Amino acid sequence: MERSVVEARAAAPDTHVLSYLYPVPTLGFVPINAFVIQAQEPVLVDTGHVAARDEYMAALSKVVDLGELRWIWLTHTDPDHVGNLLAVMAAAPNARLITTFLGLGKLSLMGIRTERVLLLNPGQVLDIGDRLLSALRPPTYDAPETTALFDEKTRSLFSADSFGTVLAEPVVDAAALTPEQLHANMLLWSAIDSPWLEHVDMQRWSACLDAVRALAPDTVLSSHAPPASGITETLLANLADAVGQPPYRGPDQAAMEALMSTVPPSEAGMHGQAHPR
Repeated sequence: MERSVVEARAAAPDTHVLSYLYPVPTLGFVPINAFVIQAQEPVLVDTGHVAARDEYMAALSKVVDLGELRWIWLTHTDPDHVGNLLAVMAAAPNARLITTFLGLGKLSLMGIRTERVLLLNPGQVLDIGDRLLSALRPPTYDAPETTALFDEKTRSLFSADSFGTVLAEPVVDAAALTPEQLHANMLLWSAIDSPWLEHVDMQRWSACLDAVRALAPDTVLSSHAPPASGITETLLANLADAVGQPPYRGPDQAAMEALMSTVPPSEAGMHGQAHPR
């Protein structure tokens, strides 16, 4: 199995997804998505995976003029979300970076200059000319600076890591998964990315999910799932079921070495990782 390539395709009105499927041994694939909102003031949401930089930059340039890009919204500062940040900022000199104070603290280690940064907290709104983007805290997350966003014009929720899913096989739309597959794979992702759900109070959790329900998004665009249109209630029900689940426990060193010993070198993935079967 060859490694994934970055694909740019429509994900919602005025919105393209730049998607890379990252192979993970024993699990399958994890989508790594960035998004372009083609607004009056174009917005890039996250900056992809560094190992695919050339492909990512080429795909990005096809869907937006980097000289016209005005905003780079980082949902959080994990490597798969900031992998090409410096390259994008160099190629898009008119773009400002959106993060939080905690996010800026982490980004300062990358040499990001504060004069190109806008600090925006959940509950605040960004005017991008022809629409408003509302910042919010998504239900699940793995970094304290995480800030999702809601496009009030297209009713698209860019949910960061929340509503993510592991994929057994590549798919480009959540509708390609059966309800059973989507449920099982979302629970697996939640156990990996948000192990703290084991300790969550269900009443308070329901209030978090109701906040998303009140937005009534037409499309949910997770950083780690195929675009999902018209199934918000299903996604919320799956996250409700994630509460109380035990955290994911991966292979230890001995198990990982045994796994790797069965994979021919020609089939090893990026950085020595095995492609899943």
